[in-house]
Amino acid sequence: MEQHFRMFAAYNAWANHRIYEAAADLTDEELRRDTGAFFKSVLGTLNHMLAADRIWLKRFTGEGDAPTRLDAILHEDFRKLRAAREAEDARILDWINGMSGEALAGRFSYMTISDMRTISQRLAPVLAHFFNHQTHHRGQVHMALTSLGKESVILDLVAFQRTEEGRKFA
Repeated sequence: MEQHFRMFAAYNAWANHRIYEAAADLTDEELRRDTGAFFKSVLGTLNHMLAADRIWLKRFTGEGDAPTRLDAILHEDFRKLRAAREAEDARILDWINGMSGEALAGRFSYMTISDMRTISQRLAPVLAHFFNHQTHHRGQVHMALTSLGKESVILDLVAFQRTEEGRKFA
């Protein structure tokens, strides 16, 4: 199980790098344009992804800053947002790479943001959600990029598995 989640942490960092590379060519107006995604714009969606990761990592580890809103704009400046994303991806990799099978099989409790309930769950299924959530919103950013006339970005897990880094897990 450890190898499975290590692969997803590495894939997550790879895919985030690719989506940020594609978004780096956008103008400020294009970054902020409402493209119909749930968090409206590329900038809004990328901020949400970072906010959600910080919320979950705070729940998982008890460490780090976490916003109190899922629509928090953590960085208006794309370069700062990208640097924060890279730092968060490194944090995710470090945390996941230090996890044991026993820890992954365990349970944890956390407080929800929306209705302030305490939830207790097994960690592994929540980690599956954690990484799937990223994939879901990267898909929205991909849609926004193509609607803005940018080239499609290959984000498939199998494409990652064919890279030098990904072959470690395949």
